[in-house]
Amino acid sequence: MIKYPDGSTYTPSVKKRKKTKSELSFSSANRGMNLENDINLSNEYYLNKDLALITKRPTPINVAKVDYSRGARIVDAYFEKQSTTDYNGVYKGKYLDFEAKNTRSKTSFPIANISKHQIEHLKNVIHHGGIAFFIIEFQTRKEVFLLDAQFVIDFYENGDRKSIPYDIFLKEGVLLKQGYNPPIDYLPAVEKKYFH
Repeated sequence: MIKYPDGSTYTPSVKKRKKTKSELSFSSANRGMNLENDINLSNEYYLNKDLALITKRPTPINVAKVDYSRGARIVDAYFEKQSTTDYNGVYKGKYLDFEAKNTRSKTSFPIANISKHQIEHLKNVIHHGGIAFFIIEFQTRKEVFLLDAQFVIDFYENGDRKSIPYDIFLKEGVLLKQGYNPPIDYLPAVEKKYFH
């Protein structure tokens, strides 16, 4: 059992059956389910090409009980604190920090998908001179955008809407190239947005 810092219990989502190899085959049809995996593969590609060092930030947990009867298996744990954002690293000597999100909506991205502590963390990154952004996937459109964190922060704090319209992504965001290797090529968008 995993518990949050306030003592409430974490309930994992229902475990789904394992997909067959053909179901997992590379296609844009199942890309929406794999945003994090695609970013992780892209980060490996960037590291192997010596372009950037960007890693997935682990969620901090505190193990309370381990069952050693069948190997070491965690049976009780809790989150030490709320995690900040999904990814951080270095590109061309600059610190990067970003959050990856997705939505099934074709028309907008719900602001409720972003936590207040993530907004506060990204504000601090910007304050200290780092580069902060969101990578947001519109699953049904099979499109992934990079959107500057300051824009999202302003929208979050001052916007009169509960979602960011798709049209704003077209105007303010950068549509990311998707392919085989890397699956989501976001560094050219970072280059365009923050280095020119």
